[in-house]
Amino acid sequence: MSTIAALLARQWSSCHPKLLRQPVYFSNSHLRPNSKVAAKVKSPIFSEEAAVVVVPPRERDVPALFIKPRGHLLLQPKFSTSDIRDHAKLIAAVLKTPQEPEPIPGIPNPDVNLSDSVTPRDLEWSPVKLDLRALPQQYMRLSKIRLTSLVVITTVSGYIFAPAAFDPTTLVLVSVGTGLTSCAANSINQFLEVPFDAQMARTKSRVLVLQGLSPLHSVGFALGAGAVGLSTLYFGVNGLTCTLGAANLLLYTCVYTPMKRISILNTWIGSIVGALPPVMGWTACTGELSIGALLLAGLLYAWQFPHFNALSWNLRPDYSRAGYRMMSVTHPALCRRVALRYSVAIMAMSCAAPLLNVTTWTFAVDSVPVNAYLVYLGEYPLHST
Repeated sequence: MSTIAALLARQWSSCHPKLLRQPVYFSNSHLRPNSKVAAKVKSPIFSEEAAVVVVPPRERDVPALFIKPRGHLLLQPKFSTSDIRDHAKLIAAVLKTPQEPEPIPGIPNPDVNLSDSVTPRDLEWSPVKLDLRALPQQYMRLSKIRLTSLVVITTVSGYIFAPAAFDPTTLVLVSVGTGLTSCAANSINQFLEVPFDAQMARTKSRVLVLQGLSPLHSVGFALGAGAVGLSTLYFGVNGLTCTLGAANLLLYTCVYTPMKRISILNTWIGSIVGALPPVMGWTACTGELSIGALLLAGLLYAWQFPHFNALSWNLRPDYSRAGYRMMSVTHPALCRRVALRYSVAIMAMSCAAPLLNVTTWTFAVDSVPVNAYLVYLGEYPLHST
């Protein structure tokens, strides 16, 4: 228990393992590209870009070892170093070898001595130096600013569509409150998924993976953004909108995020999260839930299935490597069928809108060509496979 506590304390501390500052190339006669070495150096704690890689020999007699910098080495500081001259100790720690590195023709090799033992100082974690000038950019990356912007846009759309008096002050407050709540949710999501983000090409450059911010810093930012965001919604808008925002925050961080590694139902939960912002905009304007708000949420809920299923289809290798249970990975046929079903549902809801007195028949007629094309895109792969 004490060992686990120590590891968790390091994870939550404001320090990170030291990093390599530049690539290291060398060859050793003892190295052979075998399964044991590959399993050892390609452990999940390494990101794909920062792993120790054994390169099979081509025009030389022995394989080469290549270490790329900017590796994140969670909870295992002994596999990292801040000085290029200490890379030999890193190799000794990983591969348990005393051999001297042999230079590769055409590549400079630093003067090192592998016989040096790994000292306690080599195992120390180095503090993250906070660059105040880069902090706004780091916060934007931590908040997934583009995704947060889309959340705010859908919230504003819900406010504009609502049949009530327009109040610019309320619109600004609900936008700020929803945006900050989204920042908090995305920050917690990144904090929880650092080891898995590091294994995906799409996410391996995120700020926590590259150690731009410490875990404690990111959690502190999330708590601050969430508290200010929900307070803005409660005191500046109304209690119903604040309740929806808090529910969405908990749903995203406590249900959707862990469920991604458990069940394909995560897609349905995530779609609820994406459908709530326009409802928040609607309730901010009217102060109540109505059929129009539910229809708007239903349209956005259904749209996310063809959208995300198509996105996840192209990211199947990434999701599989990181251990996420997505329909595109575990149930590819179901992935296509679900996309088609919800494409049809979008067309049905668009036609139902005028029947519910939410809009006019002009909307229903204008939406038919676009929705029909979406249904075609969802149906085509079924006939082509």
